[in-house]
Amino acid sequence: MKKLFSVIFMNFFGFDMIIFLVAVATALVFYFTKKSADVLYNKLHLNIFVPDSGASRRQADSDISGIRETDIVSMRNRTGSLYSLFVNLTGIFPLLGILGTVISLLGMVGDMTNVQDNFYGALTSTFWGLVFAIIFKFLDGIISAKIEDNEKNVQLYLERNNAEHSQSGEQP
Repeated sequence: MKKLFSVIFMNFFGFDMIIFLVAVATALVFYFTKKSADVLYNKLHLNIFVPDSGASRRQADSDISGIRETDIVSMRNRTGSLYSLFVNLTGIFPLLGILGTVISLLGMVGDMTNVQDNFYGALTSTFWGLVFAIIFKFLDGIISAKIEDNEKNVQLYLERNNAEHSQSGEQP
């Protein structure tokens, strides 16, 4: 067991470090994507209790009228851009793993004395690439539903907003 961990972490300060740095960057992009999606979701799904009192009704009208179409579209575009970056970063992890393995195997060609340990070390890049690909693919499954829901709700909001403005003769 000790040998397994030493082999896994042997190549850490080599090509595996690049995979870990890309994983940190991808985690940050995921955080900002989720945060942006949550803000847009909360903006589109106002949780206002409107009983019969006039004060609550005025507060609800104020909150609803404070939503501008340009803000909604801007938030949707920002969330979409962040999500696209997240998906693209997630997709490169298996490729980084394979690239690290190939680079390590090419370095082995000159030193054939300890082929078995060097071969195991070369596979660590593939291991870390696959581990991070699986983790971020799981996180993609969590956030993609909210992104899709937001997209549908923004489209519905824009259609309703345009219909209301066309009935009143105003420009949106």
